[in-house]
Amino acid sequence: MDLFPDHTEPPVQIPVDGIYARVAIERGIDRMDGLTYLANNDVQVGQRVSVPVGRGNTATGGIVIETGGIELLDGFDPRKVKAVLEMSSTVLPEPLVELGRWMSTYYMCPLGMVFGSIVPAAVKAQTGRRKRSMVERTGLVDNDDLLKSLTPKARDAWTKISQLDDSSFPMDPRLLAARIEHKSIGAINKLIDAGLIQRVEIEVIVAPKAFDLLDAGDSGTHTLTEDQSKVVEGISESLGSFSSHLLHGVTGSGKTEVYIKLIERVLASGKQAIVLVPEIALTPQTAGRFVKCFESVGVAILHSGLTRSARNQQWAAAASGDAQVVVGARSAVFAPFANTGIIIVDEEHDGSYKQDQLPRYNARDAAVKRGHIEGCPVVLGSATPSLESWANARGGRYSLWSLPNRVGVGRMPKVQIVNMALDDERVKASTKQGPKQDLAIGRTLAREMTTAIETGGQVILLLNRRGFASVVVSTDKKCGWKLECDQCDSTMVVHRGCVRQQGGRRFVRCHHCQSEQVIPKQCPMTGKPVIELGIGTQQVEEEIVNRFGERLGLVLGETFERVDADTMKHAKDYFDVLDRFGKGQLKLLLGTQMIAKGLDFPNVSLVGVLSADTALYLPDFRAEERTFQLVSQVAGRAGRGSLPGKVIVQTLNPGSAAITRAAKHDYVGFANDELNARRMSNLPPTSRMVRIVVRDERNDEAHQRALTIAELIREVGDPRIFVVGPMPCSITRIANRYRWAIEMTCPSPKPMQDAMAHLRKQGLLKSDSHVAIDVDPIWLM
Repeated sequence: MDLFPDHTEPPVQIPVDGIYARVAIERGIDRMDGLTYLANNDVQVGQRVSVPVGRGNTATGGIVIETGGIELLDGFDPRKVKAVLEMSSTVLPEPLVELGRWMSTYYMCPLGMVFGSIVPAAVKAQTGRRKRSMVERTGLVDNDDLLKSLTPKARDAWTKISQLDDSSFPMDPRLLAARIEHKSIGAINKLIDAGLIQRVEIEVIVAPKAFDLLDAGDSGTHTLTEDQSKVVEGISESLGSFSSHLLHGVTGSGKTEVYIKLIERVLASGKQAIVLVPEIALTPQTAGRFVKCFESVGVAILHSGLTRSARNQQWAAAASGDAQVVVGARSAVFAPFANTGIIIVDEEHDGSYKQDQLPRYNARDAAVKRGHIEGCPVVLGSATPSLESWANARGGRYSLWSLPNRVGVGRMPKVQIVNMALDDERVKASTKQGPKQDLAIGRTLAREMTTAIETGGQVILLLNRRGFASVVVSTDKKCGWKLECDQCDSTMVVHRGCVRQQGGRRFVRCHHCQSEQVIPKQCPMTGKPVIELGIGTQQVEEEIVNRFGERLGLVLGETFERVDADTMKHAKDYFDVLDRFGKGQLKLLLGTQMIAKGLDFPNVSLVGVLSADTALYLPDFRAEERTFQLVSQVAGRAGRGSLPGKVIVQTLNPGSAAITRAAKHDYVGFANDELNARRMSNLPPTSRMVRIVVRDERNDEAHQRALTIAELIREVGDPRIFVVGPMPCSITRIANRYRWAIEMTCPSPKPMQDAMAHLRKQGLLKSDSHVAIDVDPIWLM
């Protein structure tokens, strides 16, 4: 017996030839290098896998970001490495994996959550995927004896089937029977028994119709103007390499036609094209043009309005190559193409390209980065480019192209600014709407509406505020009471019809947290009656019926419609309204910004902006820019055909540069003046900005955490970083959470990124439910 037994364990046999995979877990685990798992030889970078996580080994999805040997373990004991549970057929192209890594770093978001946004939930769940029984030819060579053994119907069927193209198979048996003009599949079954055709199981995605689009109305084969040809030839010279282009073209100048010609050249070179539009539900004509022009090579449509199965189907079409063109909203920048030849961002200024939750990316900027990764040109187009893109073009980072004139017979509309502070313009409402309440449509606009409709034209009215009234207040002016949301520091909005009523009592809704309250019959402070003030689209709808209904034949639902988020519940609702408007069945459209972009109806002779001041006085340095863009965009809906166009802009601030420059269609003058103002204030795009918002149910907790983060940034940050705050947000409480903001500006983003990365690595700064990190923010409310 050995008194001193050797307890030395045998050496670990390290599988030096083993395959390991680093996986970005689709959770909030903030590790840029992912977690390492044992895998098999078939694993690929970009592949979606299921891996065990935590002590309970919970099966969790993730994306493989790196594969390799034992070096990926960084000295970790191989015996403790868990294995990949399952590998799916979903594989992201490597450029998308690189884009995801960049987004995680730049937008300060956990890598797994970035990939969670890149791959749609419907694709992860394989929604709509089913196994179907199909038939195909076996390749067996027929002979006289075999043919004689067949029945006459089976011989006839085989004669026709043998003449079909190989690409027709596999095919559903019933569809095959219909193709060869047989009433049943009896003859096909005989051919299966004879060994000439066979049954196969294939996977298909069963989905309803993916999308509704308005008829484009043309084939997209127009002869280019001289200006359009110059742009197409100039940008085409950069095909095959990365470059960024800003196409500034007035409304109606034919930017879409330029896009189409560029895509034709890209497809001819064997590559693929991605087209981003702000919201596909709001640009059905534009999307319709692309589908009609490129249906022969396959067009996939990607947007949030699709059913889950349709989204999976469209994504699979892009991934398989069945579609060579992808058209979609923000998330289409993640189209699973492996051979992208061009990326086009239409209406690049639009705020909907910026996502307001993790990851808080801007699809326009992600498109530029993807173009850089893929080595292909990126084209940004707009009649009112963002000041960031305009500054990049002026600074030489983007190539600037111009389309200064409308194509065809259309001419830029005449714009008239109407000062609604003048008594001659204001029209008083009945006493039912409260003392001194003015109607929304002034005298000048009313006259022009009458003229336009009586002469056969159509009218678009814009008011970018939905609901009936924006606030409920006491009639006692000394009291100052107003009905506010009990969970937000904001007033409640009055809606009629779309907010519930109970026992004759009406409710109001908060547009921030969607909570509702009953409208009191009297002021809780003084006991006096309450009134509803402010104007929304519902109230204007009522005004149109009362003032113009009988005189101009405006009947709600028949000859005019209201277009806002309360009436347009689905994309189909919007498409139906636009279809009727295009056919001339509707004389007037009233709506929010939903009707301000992407519409081309040649019979629109009048556009009315009911209140150009809606966004002008918001506490946001981009308020003037947004006002200019909105007024310019909606004005661009008029005068696109043979009828001359006119625009009436109602405002209480007729001297605002945003409004006067928009009236002159002077984007360049406005942009240069605004850039100078931003430069003097050291605001974007002169500088770069990061905004951090800390949220908590306790105000003191939110404030203290914001103070700590601000102090840490000041301690570790570059001296060039200018830190403001913490300070209460403009809306200090939303959904019962107090909000404190920190704003950083710097001449370049890297010092801010380095400071945040340093804190992130130490676990002191993380995007989560309490801290929102917004890089390049576009809203400061």
